[in-house]
Amino acid sequence: MKKSGSQSHKHNAHCGHTAIKHGDHVDYLQDGHLHHPDGGSNSEHVLEVNATNPDACKPMNPACDPDHTHGPNCGHEMVPHGDHFDYLVDGRLHHVHGDHCDDHGPVEVVKGH
Repeated sequence: MKKSGSQSHKHNAHCGHTAIKHGDHVDYLQDGHLHHPDGGSNSEHVLEVNATNPDACKPMNPACDPDHTHGPNCGHEMVPHGDHFDYLVDGRLHHVHGDHCDDHGPVEVVKGH
């Protein structure tokens, strides 16, 4: 974990960023980064590759919308996962892989946190 340079923003239940459960705590998605409030700054976190959130080729079932391409401006938030980025779609991690999206498992979006 490294410290993020963003010290002016304090993540909390009312900051407007998506909160997700990460182990025994809550982190906040901001511009493709997963921030954990840590005193006066934010630590950078990454979702681990594990049995719940694998990084294997497992095409989505049902498949992603063929008229939608995940990318920086697709409207879905980027989530750091292992050594890559996934996209958060309805509580699941979608990973672009060739001509399909892989299912990299669920994440728990925390409401009101």
